Amino acid sequence: MTRFSVLDLVPVRQGEGVAEALAAATVLAQKAEEAGCDRFWVAEHHAMEGIAGGATSVVLAHIGNATSRIRIGSGGIMLPNHTPFQIAEQFGTLDALFPGRVDLGLGRAPGAGPELQRALRKNLGQASEHFPQDVIELRALLTGDIDLPIRATPGHGANVEIWMLGSSLFGAQLAARLGLPYAFAAHFAPDHLDDALALYRREFTPSHALDRPHVMVAMNVFAADSEAEAQLIASSQQQSFVALRTGNPGKLPPPVANYAASLPPSSRAMLDHLAQAAAVGTPDMVAERIAAFVARTGADEIMLCGATHDPEARLRSLDLVMDACRDLPG
Repeated sequence: MTRFSVLDLVPVRQGEGVAEALAAATVLAQKAEEAGCDRFWVAEHHAMEGIAGGATSVVLAHIGNATSRIRIGSGGIMLPNHTPFQIAEQFGTLDALFPGRVDLGLGRAPGAGPELQRALRKNLGQASEHFPQDVIELRALLTGDIDLPIRATPGHGANVEIWMLGSSLFGAQLAARLGLPYAFAAHFAPDHLDDALALYRREFTPSHALDRPHVMVAMNVFAADSEAEAQLIASSQQQSFVALRTGNPGKLPPPVANYAASLPPSSRAMLDHLAQAAAVGTPDMVAERIAAFVARTGADEIMLCGATHDPEARLRSLDLVMDACRDLPG
C-alpha cells in the first residue's frame, strides 16, 4: 500500500499572524495522525512574511507534544544554514522527547540572499559546497559510525531517521551513495523527477540505515466535494507561488475564483508546469491522479502538500484524500 504523509510550511494567512499559523499547523498534525498519515514534516524558511516554520526544531517540539504516534520531521533542514553539531543536538533532543518518531530531512539549497546570509553569519555559497561532508559528519554525530573528537549530548545514539531531500540529480546521487531514503520536491520543481529517481535507484548503495532504495515524492493535492470547490481552495497557493516567482511574496491570500484564467500566459505556464505533480478535484479525481503518479514514479510514499487560506478546507481535503486513497496499491 502507498503510504501518505503531510508537509506543512506553517503558512501565515492574510489577516492573521504567526500564533494563528502555529495553531493551525498543530490542528493539521493532529488530523494527519487521526487520518492515518505516517509523517508530519515542517519546512525551514527564513525571513518570509508568509511562512512561520523558520525555527523548525522548536515547531516540531510543539507538534510532537500535541500528537502521540505520527512521525515528526523536517522537510527539510537546510544544512548550509547551520552546523552539523547544532542539528545533532536539536534532533537528538527531539528524539529524547519523542523516541522513535523523529525524521531529519536534509536539504542543500540555502535559499538566502545577502541580507539573510549576514543575519545567519554564514557564507552560504561556501557552506553549500561542504554539504556532502556536513551530512556525513552529522550522521556520525548521531550514530557514532565515525570516531569524532567531540560527542553531541543530546545527539549521540539518537534514533533519528535521516532523509536526503532534493529537486535535482545532486541530491539523488548523494542519497544513493550514502544509502539514505530520498524525498523529491516535485510539488515545486518537477523537472528532474524521473531522471533523479532513476539515478537514485540505479546507484543506490545499501547502508546500516537502509538495505534498498526508498522514495517519497511530494505533490500538491487539493480535494473537495466538487471540482470547482477544489480549484477554488487551490487558488490561494497558486497566488502565493506566482507572487514568489515574480518577486512579491507575502502572506497566504484568500482564494480567487477562476484565478488561473486571469493570469498572463507566462504565469499560467508556471502553474501548468507544476500541475504535472498535482491532483485537484473530487476525491475520485484526486485518487485517480495520485494512482497515476505513483505508477509513474514507483514512489513508496507520497507527501501531501497544499496550503489553503481556510485551515478547515485543508483538514477536509486531507480527510477526503485519505478516505479515497486508503486502498491505493503501492
